[in-house]
Amino acid sequence: MANVTAEAADTTQAAGTGAAGAAARPHRTRRADRTRERDTVPRALRPGRGGQVLRGVLLAVASVVTVFPFYAMLVLSLKPGAAVSLPGSLLPWHLSGSSYSAVLDAQDVPRWLFNTLVYSLVSVVGVLVLAALAGYAFAKKRFRGREAMFWSFLSMVMVPYHVTMIPTFIMMAKLGGVDTYWGLIIPTLANAQAVFLMRQFIKDLPDEMFEAARLDGCSELRIFVSIVLPLLKPILATLGTFVFLWHWNDFLWPLIMGQSSSMRTLTVGIASLQQQQVPLSQVLAGSVIAFVPIFAAYLAGQRYFTEGVTGSAVKG
Repeated sequence: MANVTAEAADTTQAAGTGAAGAAARPHRTRRADRTRERDTVPRALRPGRGGQVLRGVLLAVASVVTVFPFYAMLVLSLKPGAAVSLPGSLLPWHLSGSSYSAVLDAQDVPRWLFNTLVYSLVSVVGVLVLAALAGYAFAKKRFRGREAMFWSFLSMVMVPYHVTMIPTFIMMAKLGGVDTYWGLIIPTLANAQAVFLMRQFIKDLPDEMFEAARLDGCSELRIFVSIVLPLLKPILATLGTFVFLWHWNDFLWPLIMGQSSSMRTLTVGIASLQQQQVPLSQVLAGSVIAFVPIFAAYLAGQRYFTEGVTGSAVKG
């Protein structure tokens, strides 16, 4: 009986030691990973204590400089009717949301917001679909003149946007596209940079995966939908964020295509408010309203955005 008790005690002690070792193992692993990462950096490039403090100070200053314009825009938009005097006007006292009520109750602002959403979202979907299809064709399909066609299309990047704007406007005006959604959206769908990014990303995918799918009887459309698109999620999120930001903040093309007030976008509409002697607080309130969807879109796709940027850097 004593022997059985001793054996049980030894077993319990061994189990406790094993559990403690298992619990401590992740900590040792993380410590070893940090040590290994530190060892991979040359000693001459490792920042000292003073370098770390300086880096922290520089990052803090850069953060303040970056955030300050947004803070000033928000605070001044909450001070209707007050004379702007710096730095007193930037203090968060005596705030009111009446400027936002005035902007949202205006007849044209909700319409401008709707136009901007349609212009941005439809353009994002169209650019991503066309860029993914073209990128897949240029990366994995073999046909005569593929390289010449791709580099000719890519050369559009070197042509300034303003050079093609007037001819495009004349063509859309003759087709009846002025003051219409399709006239505003269609000319922006051919994006050479998006096609180039898609082509480079798809080109690195293994050819054996596509050959195996074809041997299983998959059509090209099935391969694209079931294999290519799921693998493109990071780059689609990254590219979609950039395209959304570009269309949401676009000013010149909506300005010349939207001749009537009902077809203006937010950027054009907010600029027109300054010509109507609208108070500064209401103009800034409209700017805050225009900024919120952009920030929300980035937060929604932040994880995929980071993966896409990191993956593109590794592949490059």
